[in-house]
Formats: sequence, C-alpha cells, structure tokens
Amino acid sequence: MTGLKKNPPARVRNRIIRGVGDSVVETICTAVVGIFALCCLAPFVYVFFTSFMPYTEYLENPLRIIPATFTLQAYRQIWDYALFRSGYAVTIFITVVGTTLSVFLLTISAYPLSKPGLKGRKIIMGMILFTMFFNGGMIPNYLLIRGLGLFNTVWALIIPGSISAFLLILMKNFIRITIPESLEEAAKVDGANDLRILFSIVVPLLKPAIATMTIFSAVQYWNSYYASMLYISDRKLWPLMLVLRELVVEDTSAVSPVTQMLTSAARTHPFTLKMAAIVITLLPILMIYPFMQRYFVKGISLGSVKE
Repeated sequence: MTGLKKNPPARVRNRIIRGVGDSVVETICTAVVGIFALCCLAPFVYVFFTSFMPYTEYLENPLRIIPATFTLQAYRQIWDYALFRSGYAVTIFITVVGTTLSVFLLTISAYPLSKPGLKGRKIIMGMILFTMFFNGGMIPNYLLIRGLGLFNTVWALIIPGSISAFLLILMKNFIRITIPESLEEAAKVDGANDLRILFSIVVPLLKPAIATMTIFSAVQYWNSYYASMLYISDRKLWPLMLVLRELVVEDTSAVSPVTQMLTSAARTHPFTLKMAAIVITLLPILMIYPFMQRYFVKGISLGSVKE
C-alpha cells in the first residue's frame, strides 16, 4: 500500500484543467486589453509632451516623445489669445449651468416615470423613445431657436440639450431598481409629500446615478461645438471647442487668420500651438473623471437593466 499514489478523482482533474484554462484566457485578455489601452493612450502622451517641445527640436526628430528642452512658450502664447480665454469662460459657464439643469430635469422627470401606477406612463415613455429614433432636423431646430429668441445667446447651447432620452431611461431604471417602495410608503405614513420624499430620501440615494448623469452631461456640453456653429454668430460667445476647431482645422492651401495672428511675431510654430491648445482643452475632463469613475460604473450597470 505504501508508495502507491492514487489518481485524483475526475472532478478534481476537471477543476485543475479548468483553472489552468481560465488563467490562460485571463492572461490573454489582459494582454490584449493592455495593448489596446496603450494604443489609445499613446496619442495623448505624444500631444502632451510635444506641446512642451520647441518646434526646432520636433523637426530634428518628430518621433521623439520626451523633449530635451521644456518650454511653456506655446501655453503663454495661446493663453494670451483673447478669443481662447473668452471661449474657456463660455464653455465653463455652459458646462456648469447646463449640467446642473440637466441633472435636475432628469431627476424630477425620471422619478414619476419610475412609478408603475402613473397614468399614461406607457404613452409618455413611447413618446420619449420616439425622439431617440426620429428628429425634427437641422432646419426646424434652427427656426425653433430663432423663434424662441435664443439665437446668438449662450442659452441656445444649454436649453436644447438639457435633457436626453437615453439618460432619462437610465435614471428611471436606476430609481426603480435602487429605491424600495417600502421606504417611500414609510415616509408617506410620516406625512411626507412627494416632493419631500424625492429631495429628502430619494436624491441622497442616487449618488451613483447623479454622478453618471453629471459625467455624461458635462462631457456633452464641454465637447459641443456644432450647435454653436449654427446658433452663435458673435465670436465673443464662441465656446472653447469652436475656437479650438478654428485653430486646429486649417485649410491646406492657406493658413487660418487665427494662426496668422498668433504667429505674427514668429514666436511659436502653429503645430506647437495646436498641441498646447488641445492639452488645455482636455485637462478639465481628464482631471474630473477619475474622481467619479466608481459612481459612473455603478450607475451605468444598474441603470441599464431592462425593466
């Protein structure tokens, strides 16, 4: 009997084989995702370091990532451009005000729609879903903005996009899944009305959903430029993205007036100015997102559950 080693049962052998297979698959998936992440990160790293690089050094080796000489000349020059500063102020205003308005409207709209007993709920949801597939078009929207007296005002960049059907459905599903009916019933027994229940009980429990809506809305308002092309003619009301578009997107046959003005003193090459402008534009969103990421993931996973 001694010296004889029994073979492990089939269940144990299968568990060992499955464990090895899972490790291999996990390693391959991690490697593929890691490579993909590096490919996505590489352009940002290149733009960031190139913005600090003198243009003469860039011409010597365009593939160099870490500059031998760091300079802030491009950042100083781009910030001296008055239209860039005004665009930054306009973008911050429409982002803060628009995001606040959007989250408020989403909350007060999604809460009643999450109640199965609401009369006409299916009809209302059908109308909301209809707007996700069909749109009035550019010309009717333009005429509507002019008719409401919003043309050439910052409110034309805030009000039309203040509520999204997609985000409304996410918020509704999150409330329906997260908030138990017994909690609201207990508050009603204590004499609380619907508004008191919403703002005193429901809203404090909606931190992940509110964080998710805040990120979606803030990114939408911060990156918006097409609406300003249609509704804004005063250059002082241009948002940052429209200023960046004029600076970066040039005609191949001629240099844009903005670039001519910025490089009139031959201080910085347009290429370096573009890199600095892109970095300044991206920094606020890149700095805010890591602090709200954990709420963002939870809000998306719960809000996307089908009713």
